[in-house]
Amino acid sequence: MLLPFADRTEAGRLLGEALLDYRGRMDLLVLALPRGGVPVAAEVARLLEAPLDLMLVRKLGVPIQPELAMGAIATGGARVLNSEIIRALLVTQQQLDRITEMERHELERREQLYRGRRPPPELTGRCVILVDDGLATGASMRVAVQAAAMQGPAELVVAAPVASLEAVQLVGEQANQIEVVALATPEPFIGVGYWYEAFTQTTDAEVRTLLEQAWQGEKRQR
Repeated sequence: MLLPFADRTEAGRLLGEALLDYRGRMDLLVLALPRGGVPVAAEVARLLEAPLDLMLVRKLGVPIQPELAMGAIATGGARVLNSEIIRALLVTQQQLDRITEMERHELERREQLYRGRRPPPELTGRCVILVDDGLATGASMRVAVQAAAMQGPAELVVAAPVASLEAVQLVGEQANQIEVVALATPEPFIGVGYWYEAFTQTTDAEVRTLLEQAWQGEKRQR
Protein backbone atom coordinates (compact mmCIF):
# COMPACT_ATOMS: atom_id res chain seq x y z
CA MET A 1 0.00 0.00 0.00
CA LEU A 2 1.44 3.34 -1.10
CA LEU A 3 1.31 6.06 1.54
CA PRO A 4 0.25 8.75 2.15
CA PHE A 5 -3.39 8.63 1.07
CA ALA A 6 -4.51 11.70 -0.87
CA ASP A 7 -7.48 12.27 1.47
CA ARG A 8 -10.19 10.43 3.38
CA THR A 9 -12.27 9.86 0.25
CA GLU A 10 -9.44 8.05 -1.54
CA ALA A 11 -8.66 6.08 1.61
CA GLY A 12 -12.32 5.06 1.89
CA ARG A 13 -12.42 3.89 -1.71
CA LEU A 14 -9.31 1.75 -1.23
CA LEU A 15 -10.66 0.38 2.05
CA GLY A 16 -13.99 -0.44 0.39
CA GLU A 17 -12.17 -2.36 -2.34
CA ALA A 18 -10.42 -4.41 0.34
CA LEU A 19 -13.82 -5.28 1.84
CA LEU A 20 -15.62 -6.26 -1.38
CA ASP A 21 -16.15 -9.83 -0.14
CA TYR A 22 -18.88 -8.40 2.10
CA ARG A 23 -20.83 -6.82 -0.77
CA GLY A 24 -24.23 -8.35 -1.39
CA ARG A 25 -24.93 -9.37 2.19
CA MET A 26 -28.47 -8.43 3.16
CA ASP A 27 -27.52 -8.09 6.83
CA LEU A 28 -24.62 -5.68 6.21
CA LEU A 29 -24.36 -2.33 8.01
CA VAL A 30 -21.49 0.19 7.90
CA LEU A 31 -21.06 2.36 10.99
CA ALA A 32 -18.80 5.41 10.91
CA LEU A 33 -16.99 6.92 13.89
CA PRO A 34 -17.56 10.69 13.56
CA ARG A 35 -16.23 12.92 12.50
CA GLY A 36 -13.19 11.82 10.54
CA GLY A 37 -14.48 8.32 9.94
CA VAL A 38 -17.59 9.49 8.09
CA PRO A 39 -16.01 10.38 4.71
CA VAL A 40 -14.12 7.08 4.78
CA ALA A 41 -17.20 5.05 5.73
CA ALA A 42 -19.34 6.80 3.13
CA GLU A 43 -17.08 5.45 0.39
CA VAL A 44 -17.01 1.99 1.98
CA ALA A 45 -20.80 1.89 2.20
CA ARG A 46 -21.14 3.09 -1.40
CA LEU A 47 -18.83 0.39 -2.76
CA LEU A 48 -20.39 -2.35 -0.63
CA GLU A 49 -23.93 -1.13 -1.45
CA ALA A 50 -24.66 -1.14 2.28
CA PRO A 51 -26.56 1.20 4.63
CA LEU A 52 -24.48 3.86 6.39
CA ASP A 53 -25.00 5.04 9.95
CA LEU A 54 -23.06 6.21 13.00
CA MET A 55 -21.32 4.80 16.04
CA LEU A 56 -20.89 7.91 18.17
CA VAL A 57 -17.68 7.86 20.19
CA ARG A 58 -15.80 10.53 22.13
CA LYS A 59 -12.16 10.34 23.14
CA LEU A 60 -11.25 11.12 26.76
CA GLY A 61 -8.16 13.31 26.47
CA VAL A 62 -5.55 13.69 29.19
CA PRO A 63 -6.04 17.05 30.99
CA ILE A 64 -2.56 18.38 30.16
CA GLN A 65 -2.46 16.82 26.68
CA PRO A 66 -6.00 16.55 25.23
CA GLU A 67 -4.84 14.83 22.03
CA LEU A 68 -3.54 11.88 24.06
CA ALA A 69 -6.39 9.44 24.79
CA MET A 70 -6.71 8.00 28.27
CA GLY A 71 -9.96 6.32 27.22
CA ALA A 72 -13.17 6.81 25.28
CA ILE A 73 -16.96 6.66 25.67
CA ALA A 74 -19.74 5.67 23.27
CA THR A 75 -23.49 5.92 22.96
CA GLY A 76 -25.22 3.60 25.40
CA GLY A 77 -22.82 4.19 28.29
CA ALA A 78 -19.87 2.06 27.11
CA ARG A 79 -16.47 3.27 28.34
CA VAL A 80 -12.90 1.98 28.07
CA LEU A 81 -9.93 3.40 29.97
CA ASN A 82 -6.17 3.17 29.54
CA SER A 83 -5.12 2.61 33.13
CA GLU A 84 -1.40 2.82 32.29
CA ILE A 85 -1.73 6.35 30.89
CA ILE A 86 -4.00 7.41 33.76
CA ARG A 87 -1.46 6.17 36.35
CA ALA A 88 1.62 7.48 34.53
CA LEU A 89 0.20 11.00 34.14
CA LEU A 90 -1.34 11.07 37.63
CA VAL A 91 -4.87 11.74 36.41
CA THR A 92 -7.20 12.00 39.40
CA GLN A 93 -10.65 10.44 39.65
CA GLN A 94 -12.11 13.94 39.82
CA GLN A 95 -10.40 14.91 36.55
CA LEU A 96 -11.50 11.68 34.90
CA ASP A 97 -15.12 12.18 35.98
CA ARG A 98 -15.12 15.83 34.84
CA ILE A 99 -13.75 15.01 31.37
CA THR A 100 -16.10 12.02 31.00
CA GLU A 101 -19.12 14.20 31.80
CA MET A 102 -17.97 16.95 29.43
CA GLU A 103 -17.48 14.48 26.57
CA ARG A 104 -20.82 12.81 27.31
CA HIS A 105 -22.57 16.15 26.78
CA GLU A 106 -20.71 16.59 23.48
CA LEU A 107 -21.66 13.06 22.42
CA GLU A 108 -25.34 13.82 23.11
CA ARG A 109 -25.08 17.10 21.18
CA ARG A 110 -23.66 15.33 18.14
CA GLU A 111 -26.25 12.58 18.37
CA GLN A 112 -29.00 15.17 18.09
CA LEU A 113 -27.20 17.22 15.45
CA TYR A 114 -26.36 14.32 13.14
CA ARG A 115 -29.30 12.02 13.63
CA GLY A 116 -32.17 14.32 14.52
CA ARG A 117 -35.28 12.17 14.90
CA ARG A 118 -33.82 9.22 13.00
CA PRO A 119 -33.64 6.24 15.39
CA PRO A 120 -30.35 4.40 15.95
CA PRO A 121 -29.87 1.36 13.71
CA GLU A 122 -30.68 -2.16 14.90
CA LEU A 123 -27.46 -4.19 15.21
CA THR A 124 -28.82 -7.49 16.50
CA GLY A 125 -28.01 -10.35 14.16
CA ARG A 126 -26.29 -8.12 11.58
CA CYS A 127 -22.81 -7.99 10.08
CA VAL A 128 -21.47 -4.64 11.30
CA ILE A 129 -18.40 -2.93 9.87
CA LEU A 130 -17.01 -0.20 12.13
CA VAL A 131 -14.98 2.38 10.19
CA ASP A 132 -12.60 5.16 11.23
CA ASP A 133 -9.98 7.16 9.33
CA GLY A 134 -7.19 5.60 11.39
CA LEU A 135 -6.33 3.82 14.62
CA ALA A 136 -3.58 5.31 16.76
CA THR A 137 -4.08 4.06 20.33
CA GLY A 138 -7.27 2.23 19.36
CA ALA A 139 -9.18 3.68 22.34
CA SER A 140 -12.08 5.06 20.31
CA MET A 141 -12.46 1.90 18.27
CA ARG A 142 -12.25 -0.32 21.34
CA VAL A 143 -15.20 1.45 22.97
CA ALA A 144 -17.07 1.34 19.65
CA VAL A 145 -16.56 -2.43 19.55
CA GLN A 146 -17.76 -2.70 23.14
CA ALA A 147 -20.88 -0.63 22.43
CA ALA A 148 -21.67 -2.59 19.27
CA ALA A 149 -21.07 -5.99 20.90
CA MET A 150 -23.62 -5.15 23.62
CA GLN A 151 -26.32 -5.21 20.93
CA GLY A 152 -25.64 -8.75 19.73
CA PRO A 153 -24.42 -8.44 16.13
CA ALA A 154 -23.82 -11.67 14.24
CA GLU A 155 -20.41 -10.46 13.07
CA LEU A 156 -18.15 -7.49 13.85
CA VAL A 157 -15.50 -6.11 11.52
CA VAL A 158 -13.18 -3.19 12.31
CA ALA A 159 -11.79 -1.34 9.29
CA ALA A 160 -9.41 1.59 8.90
CA PRO A 161 -7.08 2.74 6.15
CA VAL A 162 -4.10 3.01 8.51
CA ALA A 163 -3.40 1.77 12.02
CA SER A 164 -0.63 1.20 14.51
CA LEU A 165 0.31 -2.40 15.15
CA GLU A 166 -0.51 -1.87 18.84
CA ALA A 167 -4.04 -0.69 18.04
CA VAL A 168 -4.67 -3.63 15.69
CA GLN A 169 -3.57 -6.03 18.40
CA LEU A 170 -5.60 -4.40 21.17
CA VAL A 171 -8.79 -4.21 19.10
CA GLY A 172 -8.36 -7.74 17.77
CA GLU A 173 -7.95 -9.15 21.26
CA GLN A 174 -11.03 -7.37 22.58
CA ALA A 175 -13.72 -9.69 21.26
CA ASN A 176 -13.95 -13.21 19.90
CA GLN A 177 -14.14 -13.67 16.13
CA ILE A 178 -13.61 -10.01 15.29
CA GLU A 179 -11.83 -9.22 12.04
CA VAL A 180 -9.56 -6.16 11.87
CA VAL A 181 -8.83 -4.80 8.39
CA ALA A 182 -6.10 -2.16 8.08
CA LEU A 183 -4.64 -1.30 4.68
CA ALA A 184 -1.35 -0.19 6.23
CA THR A 185 0.35 -0.58 9.61
CA PRO A 186 3.45 1.62 9.29
CA GLU A 187 6.07 1.74 12.03
CA PRO A 188 6.88 4.10 13.60
CA PHE A 189 3.24 5.13 13.42
CA ILE A 190 3.67 8.83 14.40
CA GLY A 191 -0.04 9.72 14.01
CA VAL A 192 -3.07 9.19 11.78
CA GLY A 193 -2.79 12.56 10.02
CA TYR A 194 0.82 11.89 9.04
CA TRP A 195 -0.36 9.28 6.52
CA TYR A 196 -2.72 11.64 4.62
CA GLU A 197 -1.73 14.40 2.23
CA ALA A 198 -4.95 16.28 3.08
CA PHE A 199 -6.17 15.80 6.65
CA THR A 200 -8.31 18.83 7.38
CA GLN A 201 -10.87 18.52 10.17
CA THR A 202 -14.17 17.06 9.05
CA THR A 203 -16.94 19.53 9.95
CA ASP A 204 -20.38 18.87 11.38
CA ALA A 205 -21.86 20.18 8.12
CA GLU A 206 -19.84 17.66 6.08
CA VAL A 207 -20.98 14.83 8.33
CA ARG A 208 -24.63 15.81 7.96
CA THR A 209 -24.33 16.16 4.18
CA LEU A 210 -22.74 12.72 3.76
CA LEU A 211 -25.32 11.08 6.01
CA GLU A 212 -28.26 12.76 4.29
CA GLN A 213 -26.94 11.69 0.89
CA ALA A 214 -26.61 8.09 2.07
CA TRP A 215 -30.03 8.06 3.73
CA GLN A 216 -31.71 9.59 0.69
CA GLY A 217 -30.07 6.89 -1.43
CA GLU A 218 -31.53 4.21 0.85
CA LYS A 219 -35.04 5.66 0.41
CA ARG A 220 -34.72 5.58 -3.38
CA GLN A 221 -33.69 1.91 -3.30
CA ARG A 222 -36.74 0.83 -1.27
